[in-house]
Amino acid sequence: MHIGIDFGTTNSSLAAATDEGEVTLIRFPWQEAYTESYRSLLYLERWREGGRSTIKSWSGPEGIRKYLDSDDKGRLVQSLKSFLTSRSLTTTEIFGRQFQLEELIARILRDLRSAAEKQLGVAVRNVVVGRPVRFVGSDSDEDDAFAEGRLRIAYKKAGFEQVEFEFEPVGAAYHYESMLDHDELIMIGDFGGGTSDFSLLRVGPSARKSGRKAREVLGNEGVALAGDAFDAKIVRHLVSPALGAGTMLNSNGKMLPVPNWVYFKLERWHHLSFLKSRETLTMLQSVATQALAPEQIRALLYLIEHDLGYPLHQAVQKVKAQLSGNEKAAFAFQDGDVELSETVSRARFESWIGDELQAIEQAVDRLLQATGVSPQDVDKVFLTGGSSFVPAVRRVFSSRFGDAKIQTGGEFTSVARGLALRALDTNG
Repeated sequence: MHIGIDFGTTNSSLAAATDEGEVTLIRFPWQEAYTESYRSLLYLERWREGGRSTIKSWSGPEGIRKYLDSDDKGRLVQSLKSFLTSRSLTTTEIFGRQFQLEELIARILRDLRSAAEKQLGVAVRNVVVGRPVRFVGSDSDEDDAFAEGRLRIAYKKAGFEQVEFEFEPVGAAYHYESMLDHDELIMIGDFGGGTSDFSLLRVGPSARKSGRKAREVLGNEGVALAGDAFDAKIVRHLVSPALGAGTMLNSNGKMLPVPNWVYFKLERWHHLSFLKSRETLTMLQSVATQALAPEQIRALLYLIEHDLGYPLHQAVQKVKAQLSGNEKAAFAFQDGDVELSETVSRARFESWIGDELQAIEQAVDRLLQATGVSPQDVDKVFLTGGSSFVPAVRRVFSSRFGDAKIQTGGEFTSVARGLALRALDTNG
């Protein structure tokens, strides 16, 4: 079996290709059924066994189930991939124990490997894995190399022996190519949780016959923003104001703004769980006693203390998805002291993400300019990933290439499928 893994910021998937090119997706139990999309999260709880305290962890669907079933919430960590470029984050404290970032990621990857081995009945040790063109937080090739190195360490810790990296949009191109009976020049747009990546490639029977050559990948480009950046704008405009952002506190007769750095972290799924520290909670409890809107600060405290990042993420994802098919959608989130409800229009949402859309446009134009390819020369544009559903994102491509050239499919699994075929191409 030839194995491809798409370890995503929000979701992951894993596929296996036979020597004949037949691709199978690994399936994971979820709510009396199965899913091919594995949430890239980790849930940790403190357990006491035999007088000793231990920390147990669960990832993916099982982590979500454990989290939802727990009355006394542990720590739910999301979007760990977004930390890979951070040289300042080497370890983090959870329940008094220091964990390396690579160790936390490895726990997710190890569970993915275990599920694959159980379904396939073979050891999974050699893999082709995806990586973005630009990692979140990257400002240079050195940052990307650093992030890839950390990710390689995580794979090794998870028991993988041979790890080969491939750009995620190139992986998606392999999947798209498998459906072709003729040659094409294509642009791939892969929109994940943390990054938007683009590749221009020549694909089809000729490429398959000759084997993948560097000359067939004309160019790659990426920008370190995507679904999570869109989510952040929803949090900024719908959630944070209801939790005290922009309000004031009275400190010994002096009017001061409520610390805004907390809301900055609230916008980022990979930072949210780390707000649940003793120092932050103590600070917010003090703020609540001085705040002019104490009930809003108490709601913020409740959200952090009860580690409500997952249900908040679900509510944000829901309204974003509804706005992809409707001109208006109702945002609703309720849990304990937190009750949020507001109707938002698609036009309003698109105004919030204007900067992100411009950055995506610029990345696409840079790729066309660098390769000397005109939009008229591109045969098809294949869009994949969750944020490819957003109408404003699709307009970036329809305005350049025309609606007729745009194709979609396998938004959450096409990269893994393609990476498995890439592994076959390498090992075959």
